[in-house]
Amino acid sequence: MTGTRLCDIFYNMIVRNGLLAASAALMLVTLYMVFLWVPTEVNLGVSQRIFYFHVPLGWLGMLSIIVVAVASITHLVTGRQWWDDLAYTTAEIGVIFASLILVTGVIWARGDLGWWWTWDAKLTTTLVLWFIYIGYLMVRAYAPKGSQSARFSSVIALFGAIDAPIIYFATVWWSSAHPELNVGPAAAERDAIESGKIYLTLLVSVLAFTVLYIHLLVERFHLRRSESALDGLHQAFASRLS
Repeated sequence: MTGTRLCDIFYNMIVRNGLLAASAALMLVTLYMVFLWVPTEVNLGVSQRIFYFHVPLGWLGMLSIIVVAVASITHLVTGRQWWDDLAYTTAEIGVIFASLILVTGVIWARGDLGWWWTWDAKLTTTLVLWFIYIGYLMVRAYAPKGSQSARFSSVIALFGAIDAPIIYFATVWWSSAHPELNVGPAAAERDAIESGKIYLTLLVSVLAFTVLYIHLLVERFHLRRSESALDGLHQAFASRLS
C-alpha cells in the first residue's frame, strides 16, 4: 500500500469522520446548554437564547469573507489552483452563514425590540456583506473561467474583507439599535458578560459552530478539488479532439 493511499485513508477516517463526530457531539451539548442548562436572561427573556446561535454565525460569516480575500489574492500571486478552490469553497459556505446571521438577527430583534428590520449601521453593513457574497458567487458563475474571473472576484472579496471589521465595530463607531458589544477585544467592561453560565454556553456554542464550519468546508473543498480535476480532464480531452 503506497504512502499516498495511507494518507487518503487517514484523511477520510480520521479528519473527515472525526470532524463530523465532533461537530455532532458539540451541537448536542450546545442545544442542551442553550435550552435546558443556562438561565434565562433577566432583561431580554427567552428571545435572548437566539444570541447563542447569532454570535457564532456572525463570527464565522465575517471570518469567511476574510479567508476568501486572502485565498483569492494568494491565488493571483502564486497561480496555484488550490487557493482558488479554497476561496470559492469558503464563499459558498460563508454565504450560508451570512444568510443565517440576518435570519437570526431579525428574529431576535422582533422578539426583543418589536421590529423586524431597521437601517441600523450594524444591520446595514451585515446586509452589505451578504450582497458581497452573492456578488462574488455570481461573478464566479457567469464570468469567463480563468484568470479574469479570479481577478474580478478577488476585488469583490477585498471589499468584503474591509466590510467585516466595520460590522464588528459598528456599535462602537456609530449610535446603534443593536446591543452593545459584549464579546471580543472591543467589548466595553460595563457590557461584558458577567454570568459564568452564559459565558460558558456562548464559548461552547462558538466552538460547536466553528467545528461544524470546518467540517462543511473540508467536505465542500474535497468535492471542489474533484470538480477541478474533472474540469482539467475535460479541457485536456477537448484540446486533443480539436
